[in-house]
Amino acid sequence: MSSTAGKMVTSRSELELDHPNIEDYLPSGSSINEPRGKLRLRDLLDISPTLTEAAGAIVDDSFTRCFKSNPPEPWNWNIYLFPLWCCGVVVRYCLLFPLRCITLAFGWFIFLSTFIPVHSLLKGQDRLRKKIERVLVEMICSFFVASWTGVVRYHGPRPSIRPKQVYVANHTSMIDFIVLEQMTAFAVIMQKHPGWVGLLQSTILESVGCIWFNRSEAKDREIVARKLRNHVQGTDNNPLLIFPEGTCVNNNYTVMFKKGAFELDCTVCPIAIKYNKIFVDAFWNSRKQSFTMHLLQLMTSWAVVCEVWYLEPQTIRPGETAIEFAERVRDMISHRAGLKKVPWDGYLKYSRPSSKHSERKQQSFAESILARLEDK
Repeated sequence: MSSTAGKMVTSRSELELDHPNIEDYLPSGSSINEPRGKLRLRDLLDISPTLTEAAGAIVDDSFTRCFKSNPPEPWNWNIYLFPLWCCGVVVRYCLLFPLRCITLAFGWFIFLSTFIPVHSLLKGQDRLRKKIERVLVEMICSFFVASWTGVVRYHGPRPSIRPKQVYVANHTSMIDFIVLEQMTAFAVIMQKHPGWVGLLQSTILESVGCIWFNRSEAKDREIVARKLRNHVQGTDNNPLLIFPEGTCVNNNYTVMFKKGAFELDCTVCPIAIKYNKIFVDAFWNSRKQSFTMHLLQLMTSWAVVCEVWYLEPQTIRPGETAIEFAERVRDMISHRAGLKKVPWDGYLKYSRPSSKHSERKQQSFAESILARLEDK
């Protein structure tokens, strides 16, 4: 009986973490006082339209939390710690950052001076060319990880090239691909990006069989689905990597997995990725920050600390739908990485109302409740 009560208390406390505090949305100086009388049902019904709107705003708020970066608590808050923090800033920006830039530039020099001749001169020897390009892509990704002083621990057997298998992982940033690629040259399914990232996608990364799509183009989905089926049938193709969430999530939650990766009639190999935020938050919010600035943030931090687990391969069970299969794999990844599951489609991130609209509705709700309590 006591253990059951303990579980109920724990679950209740966990649920309360997702409930916004009404006082957070009240004007400064306001507070909720004890009512002088009983609050009756008809009093609440008087503000039922506000309750309806506020409920929608609260739901949207729980969704928004999946895509918010949580900055670390400041520790340079007194006269003893502030000088140490200043010394750390000088070391990171004036010593580590230049060294990391030199390391990355050196890596690009080696990569380009080898990749361009191999790609141009070995066109008739596809097997040898692909093998060398695979090694070179792994190498340049290792230089990227070194430029962040990446401390990455891998658990489980290293992925191998086999037909009819696909790897799926939770998604926090585009660096997920780099962290995984330095160990194994995956062919990844990824959104087409502009700028220098798009240039790399259309030149270097296509050499390892990566597939690009445009989220806004409906025709791209059919093309990508056909390419996926063709890729997993190949015996010499690089392992296929898919991020089924379809968007970057802040590494505290997992949103719904798209079922496309689970309809290929092949073995699914889950990968769980967990970043330690002790030095830097690896979450990339593409709406607020370019990938270049994201890399600069990583390169000016002390280190990027990460754990990667290659989990047991899974196959669809008899009578199991693709959606149920996707949820089962998501359970495995969430449990291993310590992430909280939420029942949201990540694509809503690109169509939901602005956070300011939700905050206005939440504040209106709080003010209505306060006014009703003060009248009693």
